[in-house]
Amino acid sequence: MLENWFKTTILMAGIVVLFATVGMLLGGKSGMMIALLFAGAMNVYAYWFSDKAVLKMYNAQQVDASSAPEFYGMVAELAQRAGLPMPKVYIIDEPQPNAFATGRNPEHAAVAATTGIIRILSPRELRGVMAHELAHVKHRDILISTMSATVAGAISAIAQFGMLFGGGHNNDERNVNPVVAILIMIVAPLAAMLIQMAISRSREFGADAGGAEISGDPVALADALRKIEAYAHGVPMHTAELHPETAQMMIINPLTAEGVQGLFRTHPATAERVAKLLAMRG
Repeated sequence: MLENWFKTTILMAGIVVLFATVGMLLGGKSGMMIALLFAGAMNVYAYWFSDKAVLKMYNAQQVDASSAPEFYGMVAELAQRAGLPMPKVYIIDEPQPNAFATGRNPEHAAVAATTGIIRILSPRELRGVMAHELAHVKHRDILISTMSATVAGAISAIAQFGMLFGGGHNNDERNVNPVVAILIMIVAPLAAMLIQMAISRSREFGADAGGAEISGDPVALADALRKIEAYAHGVPMHTAELHPETAQMMIINPLTAEGVQGLFRTHPATAERVAKLLAMRG
């Protein structure tokens, strides 16, 4: 787990350095601050309100000990083992097996699972999945995702401002070669996106390890991931297809047509995740 935190720290540092470099070259200090404030304002809103928006988007229904006693009780037991406050628990009426966590901090967290995942997984496997989602809550991964999205958004904003206003001239009266400026405008947002996706993959590994520790059963989560992978890409989740920006929240990428590989993945390869979990046995 320390390895994943180290990777995330290095990647976060990388995206901040990229932002500072691009900002100073294309916008100067004032342009850099404007872009950061612009992106920050959007993501502060997302940080505080995106959980409600996503749950509504997926028509998630909140359940409790009376309406879903087994599932709710499972989450309650795992939250206690993790030392977390009890999150709100939701079920989404979707045949695709998947699950996600949201909320700005452990005190305002929610976990959601589809009817498909509850149906196809054994209780032991489902327990592993929900432990993974609670690990996201414990690690405050929503905050990390928001921070990386803020800086990546600021880099894109600077590049767009440069395109609109003829980048290459900053407030420090230093001119940048126009060809170099154009390359920066094109390459910088792509580089920011790649770093953001790498952070997402690192956090998934971290949640796998954390979930295995919470549940005490890494093999159950490994079995669950293999089973979800086998089903998920053959069963479309229409809301995710309409809103692909939510795909990174899920335990397995819900998009049926995953047209990007390798560096462009928001999730690590399932086989790699399974191998790491199986290495935790004993």
